[in-house]
Parts: sequence; structure tokens; C-alpha cells
Amino acid sequence: MAQPDSSPAPFLSTGALYRRLLQEAVAPYAGRFVLAGVCMMAVALSTAALAWLMDPVVNKVFVERRADLLWPVGLAVFATFAVKGIGAYGQTVIMTRLGQTVLTDLQNRLFRHLLRMDLTFFAAHRTGTLISRLTTDIAAMRVAVSTALTGLGREALSIIFLVGVMFYQDWLLASVAFVAFPATVIPISTLGRRLRKVTANTQAHTGAFMTLVEQSLSGIRLVKAYRMEAYEEQRAEMLTTTIRNLVIKAERVKALASPLMETFGGVAVTIVIVYGGWRVIEGETTAGAFFSFITALLSAYRPMKALANANANVNEGLAGAQRLFSVLDTKPAMAEKPNALTLKVDRGEVRFDNVTFSYGSGLQALKGISFTAPAGKTTALVGSSGAGKTTILNLMPRFYDVTSGKIMIDGINIADATLASLRDSVALVSQDVVLFDDSVRANIRHGRPSALDAEVEDAARAAGAHEFIAALPESYDTVVGERGQTLSGGQRQRIAIARALLKDAPILLLDEATSALDAETERQVQAALDRLKQGRTTLVIAHRLSTIAAAEQICVVDQGRIVETGSHAMLLGEGGIYARLHALQMPSQAGIAAD
Repeated sequence: MAQPDSSPAPFLSTGALYRRLLQEAVAPYAGRFVLAGVCMMAVALSTAALAWLMDPVVNKVFVERRADLLWPVGLAVFATFAVKGIGAYGQTVIMTRLGQTVLTDLQNRLFRHLLRMDLTFFAAHRTGTLISRLTTDIAAMRVAVSTALTGLGREALSIIFLVGVMFYQDWLLASVAFVAFPATVIPISTLGRRLRKVTANTQAHTGAFMTLVEQSLSGIRLVKAYRMEAYEEQRAEMLTTTIRNLVIKAERVKALASPLMETFGGVAVTIVIVYGGWRVIEGETTAGAFFSFITALLSAYRPMKALANANANVNEGLAGAQRLFSVLDTKPAMAEKPNALTLKVDRGEVRFDNVTFSYGSGLQALKGISFTAPAGKTTALVGSSGAGKTTILNLMPRFYDVTSGKIMIDGINIADATLASLRDSVALVSQDVVLFDDSVRANIRHGRPSALDAEVEDAARAAGAHEFIAALPESYDTVVGERGQTLSGGQRQRIAIARALLKDAPILLLDEATSALDAETERQVQAALDRLKQGRTTLVIAHRLSTIAAAEQICVVDQGRIVETGSHAMLLGEGGIYARLHALQMPSQAGIAAD
């Protein structure tokens, strides 16, 4: 079964997380927040004013029967309700907009950060977990930023002003009433911490479930071919059941806040009614003052209960914030030097100087690799699967950094160059073709976003792709579907080659670039690549040795080392590993000496 991330984010305090949220997400919109605060203040003041108005309503209108005050008091009550309604509308609209804006900013920020992380990071983090942080976690944070901030601000202000009315009317009774309420703080705070931990666990399992779904659907052909539907269903059911139980547990924890507030609130109201009623009977206070007091108390009870619920929302949102910030705080293992050079390729000579590399498993993928790819020439890398050929290509654009040794282009260590200038100098066509769910034109234009339509079509023609693209329903504007699933393997490969052709970089990396093509199309594409190679340095991996026989240099890679180097004819004459590979692929020529 898929498991949540094994390295959870460090548990930060609620205050620390909220401060960071305010500083990094809300601070840019301080003006809107202040305006929302004005609206909250209006709601809080009008709530307190309504409680205060109970005094003249009871004493002046009902007890003293002052007819001249009927309309003034009535209009005052109406105006107070109107102000409260307008303030509530204003703060809801402003805070909703602020919450959604902050949500969008955080999603964009996290996505930008993920795009700049190195491949080591993605090897350690599941795709579904990262998607969960972009969606589920940030959505939970919106509640913390928008709903919770609104509740905390408005309800806290309302309580402050209502308590002020209560102490104004009867400070002794107010002191008695508030003996019970502080006792709720500790259990409510404890519930919040429990809820945050349960929510973090829920979000982690949700990420694991999304990973499972993504893997199962992207590998649906394999699932069906091996009749693994029942197995995948069982894995999904285990995760969804765990998520269900965690959600139920979270709701149970949240639900505890209500009976706590009801119980302590009931104690406070009972004390006030008994003690306050006795004071009115004894003539120590007026009925109007008592009704004003009890109205303020009952009005304060609602925001106190709302604060308890807001505390739950805050802790749910902060669980998402903690996971999000744990990603944002992760720095790429690969970084540019402070004074990195802008790489300007002149000749294009590539040299590996005693390069070793390990993916972190402890086993070296490359062991002292040294060779020079002559400028403007083709160097082919051949060898059995797992020998290290693709790793060599991956080190060229610094998808990974070497463990030791150096890779140089025109004598400049690529570790001293900016990543942008290095990658602008390299075009890659991999056997694992990646196309985006966009138009054919857009996929080719990834090679050079500023390219004109005519240049895109020229590149497609050179790659032998124009004819089938023109036959598509919308030609170059046809959307290829997720990972180009509406196209055949050969069509996807030709679009990828067109993309590399359009980039027109001085160094070409070809990893089985013609592996999915039929003989005729391969001939066309090979001719296009041969034209493109003129004056450019090319490193090519090919298992079909016939495609690299004309390479100026062939390096045989075996168990992470370069064991043979030379031309096709030279290596055949030596009778080593290359000759054996050639014999296996072309048994009819096994005993024929090279010219």
C-alpha cells in the first residue's frame, strides 16, 4: 500500500505558523486587511451597541413609558442593525477575496518552487503528495487565512466590546459571570493541537492516495494487462478507509468544542440569572441594566463559541501550512555559484575529466569517466542496459551534479556556469518522450518559445513530422492529449525531435532519438539529424549500432567505465565488447572485417 511521506514537517507552534502566513501571504494585501478590519470593527461595535440599547428600551420605553423616545430608540436600533449588516457584508466580501487571492499566490509560489527543484527532490517525493500540497493543503489554508481570520478578528472584537458593556452595566455581576469562561481555554487549546495533528495525518494519507491514483491511471495498460485491478482496488480501499477514519476522528475532536462551550456557558448564564435576578429584586440594579447585561452576555456567548470553531479551522489550515512551508523551505541540492558565468559556447568541445557519480544508494553509477567529445563531431555511447550511458547524458545539462571530477565545455567547468546558459546550449531528445496536453505547435515551440509559426513548421518538416501533423483534425493546433496519448509512439518521437531541431543548440544529446520510428521515417529523421549535426557537438546513445556506425568517435560504457574508444572500424578490428555487440545485432556480418 502507498504510504504517506516518511519525513513529516517539523511541528511548529500555532503562533509561529500564523506569523509566517501573515508576513509572507497576507502582508502584501495589508490595505485590504485594514479595510476588512474597519468592517469587523463596525460589526463588533454595533453588536455591543444593541446590547447597550436594551437599557433605554426597557427602562425608558417600557418602565417609564416615555412615548417621545419610541422613535429615537427604534431608529437607533434600526441604524445599529443596518451598520452591522453592511459591515458583515463588507468584511465577508473583502476577506473572501483576500483568502482566494492568498490561495492563488501560494499555489503559484509553490508551483514555481517545484519547477526549480532538482531531480533528486522529485526522486524523494511522490507526485501525488506534491499535487496534494498544491490543492488540498492550500485549500485548507484558505479557511485559516480567510474564514478563521475573519472569525478571530470580528468575534474577538465583539467579545471585547460586549464585555465592556457588561462591566459598564454591572462590574460585580460581570466578574461573577466570567469565572466560568476562562476554564474553557485549556481544553479548547488542547483540542486544537490534537486536531492539527490528526489533520496533518489526514493530508499525508490523502497525498498517498493521490499518488496511488496517478500511478494506477497512468499505468492503466499495465494494470489491465496483468489483471491487477483487484490489487489496486484493495490498496485504494485501505487508504480511503484510513482517510475516512481520520476525518471522523477530526470531526469528533471538533465536535467536543460545542458541548464544552455549552456547559461552561450554561454555568455562566445560570449564575447571572440567579445572582442578577436577586440584585434586581433587592433594588441594587435596574431591570433595564440587567436586561442590557444579559443581552451582552448572551451576545458574547455566540462569538465565544464561534472562536472555538475558528480555532478548529485555524488548526486544520495550519496543518496544511506546515506541510507547504516544509516544501518551500527545501532548497535545491544543486545551486549556482554566487558569481556563475554565462556560458558562451564557441567550439563546443565537451570533456569528462575523471567523473564519478552516485545516485545516493551508495553504489557508483559512474566510476572515473574520462573522454573528450570533439567539437562539431558525433560521439556515440554504447553498451548494455544499466552501463551508465543515460547517466552521462543527464550530467551534461546538470540534471544531477557529479560526485567528483569535472565536465567542461570549451574548457569551462559547467559547475561554474549559470544553469540557464548551460541548458540554453544543450538540446535533448530522450527515448522517454514527454509531450504536454497542448497543441502540436505549442509542444514543438517548447524548443524556442519565441519561434515564428513558419519556423515551427520548418522544424517539423526537418523531423519528418509535417505530413502527419497536416493530416490531424486541426493540423498544428490539434491538442495531443495527456503525454501525447492521441499520437503514436513514432509521431511523438518526431515531435520531440522537431522541438530539439527548433532549439538549434550547439550541443545535442540524443538518447535513442530514433528508437520508435519505422525504417522509412528513421531514414528521413536520420537525414535531418545528420544535417543538424553539421558543425555541432553531438552525444548520442543508440542500441542499434547501425545508426551510429558513422560517428567520428564511439565510447563503449561498461559498468560505469569507458572501456573502449575509437571509430566503428577500429573497434570492430579490436574484437572487444563493441565487436561482440555488433556481432549479436548483425550475425550475418560477424566474421566480416571492417574496411
